[in-house]
Amino acid sequence: MNTASHPTALIAEDEQLLAEHLRAELRQLWPELEIVAMASHGQAAVDAALAKQPQICFLDIRMPGMSGLEAARAMAEDWPDDRPFPLLVFVTAYDQYALQAFEQAAVDYVLKPLQRERLAQSCERLRQQLALRHREPAAAALSADTLSQLRQLLGTGQAAPAAAPAAPLRLLQVSVGTAIQMVPVGEVLYFEAADKYVRVITASKEHLIRISLRELLPQLDAQLFWQVHRGTVVRADAIERAVRDEAGKLSLQLRGCTDRLGVSRMYAHLFKAL
Repeated sequence: MNTASHPTALIAEDEQLLAEHLRAELRQLWPELEIVAMASHGQAAVDAALAKQPQICFLDIRMPGMSGLEAARAMAEDWPDDRPFPLLVFVTAYDQYALQAFEQAAVDYVLKPLQRERLAQSCERLRQQLALRHREPAAAALSADTLSQLRQLLGTGQAAPAAAPAAPLRLLQVSVGTAIQMVPVGEVLYFEAADKYVRVITASKEHLIRISLRELLPQLDAQLFWQVHRGTVVRADAIERAVRDEAGKLSLQLRGCTDRLGVSRMYAHLFKAL
């Protein structure tokens, strides 16, 4: 497919009227642009992007379950190494202060309600970047800069932050039959997301707690627990070693545990010494 004349895009927006409005505006401003997928929530956006591999993704910031920023991170973690990573355009209603993070990163954004003039500017920027990629294929790679910018955007929150806990969580209350068992957080080797639950892995047992990893993460000591994948958080002092395979992918071996945990590209910077 010719990048210059047949670009492809995905639109992720949970409000159907807004999604159709964006598609209609793009059809007017950029007739050659083919919308290959429409997604109504973050996970659907990730699944469609990985399946269709569009050149551009328009991602709404606020979507059910997974935000547009989190969807971009998930895409980056699972994107094939040999395929160009999409150009990202975030659709947002945030004020100018919140938009500073977007200004500093090599991504574009459009504000709600959509303004045709601003969307036209975005389309022109995207055309230029696609043309650059066509001339210089290396520019399409999922670079360290792109990962750094996604981490930066995720770090800004882009939403009202939850109140910080007075102190990091020290004990977990775990249901065991009809009893409640107290599990010291310091004994946990790692946490793993399991839909609306979290698997809690210690050296001797595995528990399941009814909380999402997103809700649990702010309650943990960030110095002690490191997120190494969007679905995995590891106790840092339990890491015995980190190993790169021939493809350059990292995996962790923990003390007292035979499981090998993969480290996604988003978090490989935690192991710079390797």
